[in-house]
Amino acid sequence: MTTDKQQTLGASFELSGIGLHSGVVTHVRVLPAEAGEGRYFVRVDLPDSPQIPARVKAVVSTTLSTELGEGSARVRTVEHLLCALAGSGVDNARIEIDGPEVPLLDGSALEWVKAISQVGVVPFGSSPDSSFILQEPVWVYDGDAFVAALPAPLTRFSYGIDFDLAAIGNQWHSWCPGQESFAQAIAPARTFGLAHQIEQLQTAGLIKGGSLENALVCGSQGWINPPLRFSNEPARHKLLDLVGDLSLLGDFPVAHILAYKASHNLHIQLAQQLAQKMNVKG
Repeated sequence: MTTDKQQTLGASFELSGIGLHSGVVTHVRVLPAEAGEGRYFVRVDLPDSPQIPARVKAVVSTTLSTELGEGSARVRTVEHLLCALAGSGVDNARIEIDGPEVPLLDGSALEWVKAISQVGVVPFGSSPDSSFILQEPVWVYDGDAFVAALPAPLTRFSYGIDFDLAAIGNQWHSWCPGQESFAQAIAPARTFGLAHQIEQLQTAGLIKGGSLENALVCGSQGWINPPLRFSNEPARHKLLDLVGDLSLLGDFPVAHILAYKASHNLHIQLAQQLAQKMNVKG
């Protein structure tokens, strides 16, 4: 993610699993792509195998996940896989999927990152450094929740959360791609949910594939399925989601991205504003 060369996978890999919201088991095959093609999905189960670009313009929904679409084709909960690719420095990848939702796996990006590391990441050759350097602040907010991009000498992501539940409380995490390992610091952080919200979400037709094996669940008495991988694992996972959502820009701007109590909706609103400043066309 800090290189000035276009990169892709050294070979293809495959993973399968259940989708968090749909409860549908899908099979994913991630393949190398040519320089300049970017990251994109292919719904191989649909007629003519429609392609869906992993770009800001393709976002069609941000309800508890990020969903992309092109025409009538959709793919949901893309953020963990896209975060793994971007965090591992994979600029170009063809993602073939046979259903409507990317598998949740263990709730983090770790299994994706392990698969990427097994096949390796290869450069196409030198290309000019085209990093966009942010010159003025950009922000979006909803009440006390916000996401901002601030001018900074290096790309950095910082995330804060605040929950009434004592086991979570107020947490922060900050990560700089050039200074700390993505695979060790961010990828293992799992998605989390609140026990008192589960029935309501299921009634709304969501989290059909959620379980104690693929999500941390917190109740009034503490974590239902410990141990945590980090003391601030929830904050790190929210940062993971942010990185995945902003990967839809194609390249991260040189800026400090700061979020507090935010959501996929706010992440994407910021990405849309940055896309205009970065003149993102694809």
